[in-house]
Amino acid sequence: VVRKGQVLFEIDPRPFQATLARAKGDLAQAQAQLGKSTLDVERDTPLAEARAIAKSQLDNEVQAKLGAQAAVESAKAAVEQAELNLEWTKVISLVDGIAGIAQVQIGNLVGPSSILTSVSQVDPIKVFFPITEHEYLLAQSKSNTGSGKHTINFFGNSLQLMLTDGSIYPQKGRILLADRQVDPGTGTIRIVAAFPNPGNVLRPGQYGRVRVETSVKKDALLLPQSSVAHLQGSYQVAVVGSGHKVSMRTVKPGATVGTMWVIDEGLIPGEQVS
Repeated sequence: VVRKGQVLFEIDPRPFQATLARAKGDLAQAQAQLGKSTLDVERDTPLAEARAIAKSQLDNEVQAKLGAQAAVESAKAAVEQAELNLEWTKVISLVDGIAGIAQVQIGNLVGPSSILTSVSQVDPIKVFFPITEHEYLLAQSKSNTGSGKHTINFFGNSLQLMLTDGSIYPQKGRILLADRQVDPGTGTIRIVAAFPNPGNVLRPGQYGRVRVETSVKKDALLLPQSSVAHLQGSYQVAVVGSGHKVSMRTVKPGATVGTMWVIDEGLIPGEQVS
């Protein structure tokens, strides 16, 4: 576990300290040259106006002063760059989180493209999951935000996370945002949620299933999916009538709940199916 601002690695600063010292020396030299050029212009300006010296000499001195000013600005930029490079010799964590295993050891040669380690913010931890375009539009239509802002509050705060061992994560999550577009390859849109993660139980890269309540249907009729037959574009169930006679009846299934199917039309509560 690391904290924001904590030093994770320190690169040998001596070469960068030498570069900074050289840059400061170049700046001092450029400032001295600018001072000399300024004095030359101030001294020779009245002489040129009195025609005691050639005007071309003053013109050359003015241009030399401008060049010295540019050299000072360039030297200042070099000093700032050297100071930044020296600061970067201390690699600090930008967030509170968990650091991965170090990719380098003491004495290794590193460069600007070297990966030293990775730090992940894990409390709260973000969970990414896709929903279909139909589910997204349905949830948006039930949103009560009433504004045109890009708010994703339609699922409320009732997100549950089922872990790979089948247990339910005790902390409830909330939706942060939806991706900007629907994936044309899968027809889904990615949702980003956040779950509190005290103790850093959840780690980046874990797999789980997110459950969220999108709607409530009272007195719904549920049938096992194995009891519903799909035949030529219609759905049928075998209904046991009087005299234990079985007849096939067309039904209209709705959403699925686990291994069960919600039957919207075609059955009456209390009827027996086989």
